[in-house]
This record gives sequence, structure tokens and C-alpha cells, in this order.
Amino acid sequence: MSQKDIKREGQGTAKLFDERSLAADYATLSPLLQKGWSVLDVGCGTGAISKDIALKVGETGYVTGIDNTAYFIQSGKETYADVENLELIHADLFVYNPMKKFDLIVAARVLQWLNNPQEAIKRLKSMLKPGGILSILDYNHEALEWQPQPPASMCRFYATFLRWRADAHMNNHIAENLPEYFKQAGLCNIEVLEANEVYKKGEDNFLSKIGIWAKVAQSTQMVEEGYLNDNDRLKAIAEYNEWIQSDAQLMIMKLKEVRGTNE
Repeated sequence: MSQKDIKREGQGTAKLFDERSLAADYATLSPLLQKGWSVLDVGCGTGAISKDIALKVGETGYVTGIDNTAYFIQSGKETYADVENLELIHADLFVYNPMKKFDLIVAARVLQWLNNPQEAIKRLKSMLKPGGILSILDYNHEALEWQPQPPASMCRFYATFLRWRADAHMNNHIAENLPEYFKQAGLCNIEVLEANEVYKKGEDNFLSKIGIWAKVAQSTQMVEEGYLNDNDRLKAIAEYNEWIQSDAQLMIMKLKEVRGTNE
């Protein structure tokens, strides 16, 4: 992939992140937020949700967002420059060393990409104030539902996607394991909130949301690593896009928010 292609892909992903919001993409968190809180948003992307959290905690609160992709942070700094109680930092979770601890730490759809989520949770706990809360929002990809079933080419692609992730030691059903991970890290008062993403035909965002798997298939990484051939990838994209426009009725992505308190 050329540098131009990498930049174009980064710009496209940044745009997708900018379309996210607290209300639509982390709705269970909103009632928890309090004025004056200091919040760390891990894997914040461009900071779209971070910005909404900053508005919720108000002028006496503060939000720091960190992400290990420099382009996302730079984009967010430009887009949300007028949000005075928001700071976006290019940093890796395992290197980041804040001067102060936080009232709340959040990570939405982030731990699913790590091969060491238990270590990440321990690291996050270490950055909480006594009584501080850790909130993780993540998927069970193995429980994805489509109605009706999409074309066989996409079903094969999705199965390959899960196998590729598993081979890289990413947890495909991390939402189900989070409570135990929290317990092992020493967090208490553990809560589990259902936060499924449900997209129905006829809704304004249906085509764009259900189309996420065609976007995932745009990446050639699994082809380059020998998991599938390019013709099968392209066939999955084409047939899935046709299915979206014709037969698709519903997609449910199984998502949970898990919270725990630092004693």
C-alpha cells in the first residue's frame, strides 16, 4: 500500500470517527457523568465522543483523550480546537504516564484490538483515583446477527475475519470476559449494561451502519497475510453491497458496557 493510499485510508477512518457521538455510540455512559470530573478516554480516535464527554463534565471538569494513531489526534485537535476542557494526546496506553489520576476512565471498542486486554485493564486501574470508575464498552463479535443471512461470500469473509483476529490473539467475545477481567484486576462493584447496536431497515443510518462489513473488507491485509484470495474478498464486497440494498432487514452487533470501581 502506498503512502498516498495509507493517508487516504486514514482520512476515511477519521471521518467515520467524527460521525460518532456519546448519545449514539456510548449511550449507557451519559447518565453516569458528573460535573467536575476528570476523565481519560483511551483509544479516543479523533475525540468525537471525548468532546461530548467534555461538554457533560462542564467547565470544572476535564477530559484527556489518548490514541496511538497520530493522524487521528491531529485531526481531532483541528476539529475540536474550541473545546477548552478537552486535550487530545498522541500516546500509547502502556507508555502514557499522566501527572494526575482520574475520576473516570473509558475505553470504547478498543480492547477488542489488543492481545493483552487483561494487562490493559490493570494499567487503566492504576490511573484511577480511589473510588474512581473504569468503564469499558466492547463487542462479542461471535454473536453478530443479520436478518436475513447475508450472501455466503460475506459469511465466509466474516468467519475468516474472526479466525484472523483469533490467530492474532484478539478476543472475539471480549464483552463476555470483561467482568472476570475486572475482578482479576481488583475492581469492585462490577456492573454489566447491555448496549447492543441495533440497525433496522428504514432508519436513516441503516445503510451506512450495516455497510461496515463492506468497509472492513476493503482492507487487503488478510489477503496479504494469506487468509483469503482477493477475488473472494471482492466478491464478498460486491454481493454484500447488493444484499444491503435489496434483502437486508436488520443487523444487531452485541455490545456491553462493563463498569468497576477502584477501591
